Amino acid sequence: MNEIEGVRDVVAVVLLLAGSFLCLTAGLGLVRFPDVLTRMHAGTKPQVLGILLIMIGGAIRLEGWSATWMLLLVAVFQMQTAPVSAHMISRVAYRRRHVRRDLLLVDELRTGDAADRLYRGDEPADAPPEEPATALRESRRAEEEPPPG
Repeated sequence: MNEIEGVRDVVAVVLLLAGSFLCLTAGLGLVRFPDVLTRMHAGTKPQVLGILLIMIGGAIRLEGWSATWMLLLVAVFQMQTAPVSAHMISRVAYRRRHVRRDLLLVDELRTGDAADRLYRGDEPADAPPEEPATALRESRRAEEEPPPG
């Protein structure tokens, strides 16, 4: 074993360990974070970087172009599918009202404040409230009450 192979092995091990650590933190974030958007962030950002580091470490350690091309295809597929799936999850969560809108800094999808007070729970954004009269009374009562503070 010459010196170049030893350096290659050390670099590959460092990349594999760093990628594994990032994938572990992504999994822990999915379990520990409280809402959909933070879980989505934890499930995509560090996980994609972790997979890429693992793929690079594997490509450095494995010899042969066939293994390298296969790892490159996995990395490209991961980079193309993770943002799309995160976007779809966030849109569904927003439409199904699983997002705490008071924590959003910018809400480009909001159409009006009055419409949000009528809906509670897990219904889609375009569905009417289950009990429209009760929801309307509660929203009007909420408008009349002074804000806490």
